Amino acid sequence: MTANTPRTAGRHFLQIPGPTPVPDRILRAMDMPVLDHRGPEFQRLGKRVLENIKGVFKTKNHVFIYPASGTGAWEAALTNVLSPGDKVLMFETGHFATLWKNMALKLGIEPVFISSDWRTGADPEALEQKLREDKNHEIKAVCVVHNETSTGCVSPIGKIRKAIDAAGHPALYLVDTISSLASIDYRHDEWGVDVTVSGSQKGLMLPPGLSFNAVSEKALKASKTSKLPKLFWSWEEMIPHNKNGFFPYTPGTNLLYGLDAAIDMLNEEGLENVFARHDRHAEATRRAVRAWGLEILCRVPEHYSSSLTAVLVPDGHNADDFRGRVLDAFDMSLGTGLTKLQGKVFRIGHLGDTNDLTILGALCGVEMGLALAGIPHKEGGVQAAMQYFAAQAGKPRSIAAE
Repeated sequence: MTANTPRTAGRHFLQIPGPTPVPDRILRAMDMPVLDHRGPEFQRLGKRVLENIKGVFKTKNHVFIYPASGTGAWEAALTNVLSPGDKVLMFETGHFATLWKNMALKLGIEPVFISSDWRTGADPEALEQKLREDKNHEIKAVCVVHNETSTGCVSPIGKIRKAIDAAGHPALYLVDTISSLASIDYRHDEWGVDVTVSGSQKGLMLPPGLSFNAVSEKALKASKTSKLPKLFWSWEEMIPHNKNGFFPYTPGTNLLYGLDAAIDMLNEEGLENVFARHDRHAEATRRAVRAWGLEILCRVPEHYSSSLTAVLVPDGHNADDFRGRVLDAFDMSLGTGLTKLQGKVFRIGHLGDTNDLTILGALCGVEMGLALAGIPHKEGGVQAAMQYFAAQAGKPRSIAAE
């Protein structure tokens, strides 16, 4: 901020679908002197987070933690189980599924990419058909984005597992949960996922900088014969160090303090309550969008995301111009449209450490911004959300966390 720029009072409303605002408790947990990452104090922290993070993924198996972004966790998932020339089956749910496909190409993997219009999650029947056609089992993995951050569409991970099984195919199952972990119900073990990819900066409420691979025994076995080069990402390198609470290189020490606090916060609320809260905030947001007379990008209700809602602006209007007006007038950031959705949608993030009033404040900013930007809409979106929240407030809440 320059000397001539006036201070903006109050907090900035960060309503993008990640990174999400970091709670004070987590900021304070990270506000520690840097410690010896080979010493006994760190060892206790390392053992604690490596064990406790398993519950967030709902797995009893290894979860590897990298000092990296989610993109790093994508690469770790691919390089640990695949070899050059292997085929992987992917579904074009949106921008991030496309980026994962592009990464596979650069690594020397051959994607079989099922195209779509970016308005639904992955189709289990289409995936099953491709697997049935693969008589020689050349496809070595199925890669799916659980919650497509660019579109607000969720893929049915459990149903896709059943589709893989129905095809009788031995392919590994790799799932990206970067914008769904700790926000939308996810079950690594129960759904038979082999590698789950995630990151720290969304539902886990941390700054960017940590990424994760939760892995099955089948995936670990596949890593023994994988021929893609890896060192930094190698699970084999991680295992003996993690066993004792350490890492094969310098980890994100202070971020791990924050992760420790984040896991405690999720468990204190109760994961099922966390999911229900996100479901509630998503439904309130969708009711507001419908009341405004605008269109939700995701056109399949059962694929609606509880992490974010992508909203189409009417023809002749630019979503990024609208976002700029909202930022200037109300100090609120909304998510932009990515690649082929640029200028066509804005995204309202409703994940992380949010409550009903946070969401109402964000929706107020959107409704006022629509008027300022001259985007055709009806009034009453915020009122629709308020009525929904008021009705929900009268219902008993889960006490699973107690």
